[in-house]
Amino acid sequence: MKDSLRPIMFVGTGSDVGKSIINAGFCRILKQDGFSPAPYKAQNMSLNSYATPEGYEIGRAQATQAEACGISCHTDMNPVLLKPTGEKMSQVVLNGKPIGNRSAYEYFKSENNNYLFDEAHKAFERLNAKYSPIVLEGAGSIAELNLKNRDIVNMNMAKRVNAAVYVIADIERGGVFGSVFGSISLLSEEERKLVKGIIVNKFRGDIQLFDDGRKILEDLTGIPVVGVIPYLKDVYIEDEDSVVLGRKNTLFKDGKVNICIVKMSQMANFTDFNALELDQRTHVYYSQDPHQISLADIIILPGSKNSLADLKEIHENGVASAILNAKNKGKTVIGICGGYQMMGEKIMDPFGIEGSIPEIEGLGILPIETTMAQEKLTIQSKFKFLNYKDNCEGYEIHMGVSTPTKEVQALNKKDDNSSEGVFLNNKCWGSYFHGILDNKVVIDYLLNPYTQEENDQPAYRDFKNGEYDKLASHLRKHLDINAMYQAMHQSQ
Repeated sequence: MKDSLRPIMFVGTGSDVGKSIINAGFCRILKQDGFSPAPYKAQNMSLNSYATPEGYEIGRAQATQAEACGISCHTDMNPVLLKPTGEKMSQVVLNGKPIGNRSAYEYFKSENNNYLFDEAHKAFERLNAKYSPIVLEGAGSIAELNLKNRDIVNMNMAKRVNAAVYVIADIERGGVFGSVFGSISLLSEEERKLVKGIIVNKFRGDIQLFDDGRKILEDLTGIPVVGVIPYLKDVYIEDEDSVVLGRKNTLFKDGKVNICIVKMSQMANFTDFNALELDQRTHVYYSQDPHQISLADIIILPGSKNSLADLKEIHENGVASAILNAKNKGKTVIGICGGYQMMGEKIMDPFGIEGSIPEIEGLGILPIETTMAQEKLTIQSKFKFLNYKDNCEGYEIHMGVSTPTKEVQALNKKDDNSSEGVFLNNKCWGSYFHGILDNKVVIDYLLNPYTQEENDQPAYRDFKNGEYDKLASHLRKHLDINAMYQAMHQSQ
């Protein structure tokens, strides 16, 4: 059995510097080397979430990292999840269950963060008793001084668990010397002692050209640069940050089945479409422009953290009309979770769960009505799609209950024999299942009206597993793994 190792933590000079992906890759390295790692992020803010096997909710990134470790995800890996419901409000999910909505001001100014910090630490201790080492991830920048006293996810947690800390900087965005030197300089002496290395990420070009830069950073900070990682071109790892959607806006491509995901302000779980994006038969893009939506063969309404507000928005910006026009022209329109609710006749929110809109008219495509409930459903499920015999998997995370207004054909049959979703015809259906499009039989059915070409790629789950190995190999080539192991064997 391997020796127990000190926790390791990846923090950043800012958001989107690559913390989540490097965390996942290092998790896979530790697994390959015979350890039993587990991921951990005390607090995550994301609309991309996942249901654990026990029926609780965590951030999607930690579920991905658990997959890289070869273990099931658990709420202890992400005890505090913030899900924005608007510009200033977030739903607070503690240990997998919602405990209410709080404004950003209330959250970051409240003394209740001491309670959340303690709860997050208890989750770490439970995880640490089962796995070794724990691979922690920070959030945003480590140098947000106005939030630092109340921060529960970056250096305060690193101090509490005595983690070996590595600071990641994104060289692609420029200013790498200022961001690294400034971030580390703003740490306290106690915090700086925990920092064991610097990682320069997303380097393009000849790495040898940064040899001088490496020395400059080491001279400035007194901390070794343990790696300069080239920009990842041929490795695919799920990304939970919606900033990537801005890069997925290339319109119509000849020879492909063109699929438009309707981009919404409170869009959630865009990872639902990763398998579609990887399918060689498709071209997937995201848009909220009515004309661009009209160009697609298939239009998908995605999940939403605030279905009523997003539905109001698409009624007002012309997107709803574009979707209805496309359907009337024989194009495919489907909805997942919040998008499924929007395709119905109306959505009602009698308890004000999602805000100040008590009721709103839906698109009227599917014969269902939805009422927002006070309890959130989070569950993983196995099911059969339509009349196919293939075993499918998905998960539900929603607070709405949808009921038919007339007799309908169910889309799916769960393992417990209950029905799920609505099937109108082969070009129009809706489901609560996130991950429904990770199943080959569903993708083939969706694309069948537009192409007879076969998809020769491996199953999505097998594909992802291979990508974790490729990511680990990439990191091994460009990180000083031995030095990182040495730091994890040290007590300080």
